[in-house]
Amino acid sequence: MLSVRLLGSTCSFRTNWTLPPASLTPATPTRRLTHRGRFTIAAKHHITIAEIYESELVDIEKAIAHYEQAADYYKGEESNSSANKCLLKVGHYSAQLEQYQKAIEIYEQVAMSTMDNPLLKYNAKEYFFKASLCHFIVDELNAKLAIEKYEEMFPAFSDSRELKLLKKLLEAHEEQNSEAFTEAVKEFDSVSRLDQWLTTMLLRIKKTIQGDAGDLK
Repeated sequence: MLSVRLLGSTCSFRTNWTLPPASLTPATPTRRLTHRGRFTIAAKHHITIAEIYESELVDIEKAIAHYEQAADYYKGEESNSSANKCLLKVGHYSAQLEQYQKAIEIYEQVAMSTMDNPLLKYNAKEYFFKASLCHFIVDELNAKLAIEKYEEMFPAFSDSRELKLLKKLLEAHEEQNSEAFTEAVKEFDSVSRLDQWLTTMLLRIKKTIQGDAGDLK
């Protein structure tokens, strides 16, 4: 049995029934809402469906598609903050699925939209950091060039702990020194706890070091 949340324009309710995944597509209700110019409500419909695919059906590609649609609707209402939250979900899962170029483009887009906002600009370093890690997984040289670009675009990134870690990791990787790589990660983790996403990306980079055991211990 699947618990499905259906959000109407004036009410919300929960009902239990057996549904094939295809019937979760909210095309008809959202089409009606968008015809009426109610993009925010339509976006919330897609977020609801995305969350079901995330947690109950575990179909990440479909969750990505619905978060992307929600972001588009929020942009239609110029709700950029809400759109960015959806895009960050897309970037997060795209990287997990090894769709690194897509993740990079999203993290760069969100970083650039926040770095000039006095209230949000300090989040930009996190997004540039994540974009850099995605570059690093693909190619070491890509990461170096991207980091240089991000420093020019956002000078505050130059003084961040994230950038200092990246430079240590690049040096360790260039020297094929897995111990130095691990020590740099441990030092960073002792101050700023690594979440599962960051740990996964760092492990993927570390595995490209010849003879590496594939852990961060």
